[in-house]
Amino acid sequence: MQILDLSHNNFGGMLPHCLGNFSKDHSVLNLRRNQFHDIIPQKFLKGNSIRTLDFNGNQLEGLVPRSLIICRELEVLDLGNNKINDTFPHWLGALPKLQVLVLRSNNFHGHIGFSKIKSPFMSLRIIDLAHNDFEGDLPEIYLRSLEATMNIDEGNMTREYMGDDIYQDSMMVTIKGSKIEFVKILNTFTTIDFSSNKFQGVIPECIGNLNSLRGLNLSHNYLTGHIPLSFKILKILESLDLSSNKLSGRIPQELTSLTFLEVLNLSQNHLTGFIPQGSQFQTFGDDSYYGNPRYVDFHYRRDVQLMKY
Repeated sequence: MQILDLSHNNFGGMLPHCLGNFSKDHSVLNLRRNQFHDIIPQKFLKGNSIRTLDFNGNQLEGLVPRSLIICRELEVLDLGNNKINDTFPHWLGALPKLQVLVLRSNNFHGHIGFSKIKSPFMSLRIIDLAHNDFEGDLPEIYLRSLEATMNIDEGNMTREYMGDDIYQDSMMVTIKGSKIEFVKILNTFTTIDFSSNKFQGVIPECIGNLNSLRGLNLSHNYLTGHIPLSFKILKILESLDLSSNKLSGRIPQELTSLTFLEVLNLSQNHLTGFIPQGSQFQTFGDDSYYGNPRYVDFHYRRDVQLMKY
C-alpha cells in the first residue's frame, strides 16, 4: 500500500490531470485543507486500489468525476467544503465498500431522485450532504437501503478504526451541535446530516429502521408533517436536530425511550402540546423547544410545556 498525504498545507494551483493515474499504486490520496482549485481530475484507472479520497477544504469546482465508479475499493469519499457544482452522484451507490460520503458545503443542487441500482449505498454509514441546494422530498429509496446503519450488534463485533496500522482515516463531523474532529473513525459510528438544504415534504417513517444511528440532523429545511413515531426505534441515537423546519403536531411521548439521547433540538417549528416527561427529556433546556407556537417558559419546573392555541 502507498499513501499520498499532503493535507493541512498551503499547496495551491490546479490538480494535475495525471493525478488519477496514481490510483493504480496508491490506496490513499489525502489533499485536505489546501488551496487547490479548478476541477478534480476526471480519469481514474480501471483496477485501481484507491480506498480513501479526501479533497475536503479546497476550492475545487466542476463535476464529481464519473470515473469514480470504477474505484471498487473506495471506502471514504470526502469532497466537502469546495465549490463543486453538480447534482447528486447517485451512481456512487454502486460502490460496494463505500462507507463515508461527505459532500458538505458545496454547490450541489436539484432533486436527489431515484436510483436504478437495486440496493444503493448498502455499506454507507456516514453521509453528510449539509449546506447545499438539494431540494424535493427526502430520498426514501436511499434511506431504505442503508443496511450499514441497521442492526449493528456491537457486542459481537470487533471495534476497529477505519484504515490499518499505517494509515487511519480522519474527518470533521458536525454532531451534537458542535464540530468535532475525529482523528480516527470507529467502525460502529453512524450519522446522517441533511441539514441546510431545501428538502420538503414529510420525514419518512423508514428512518426508524436505521436503528444503529448515532446522529440525525435534518434541520434548516422545509419539512412538514409530524415527527415520525418510528423514531422510538432509534434506541442508541445520541443527537437529534429537527430545528428550523415546518413540523407540526405533538412531540411523541415515545421519544422518552431514547435513553442515549444527549442533544435534542426541535426549535423553530410549529409543534404544539405537552413536552414529554421522563428519561432524557428531564435534562433538555428551553433552547430545545423555543420558537414553537405559544411557547411558555417554565424553566424552573419539570412540567415545561408547549401550549395549544
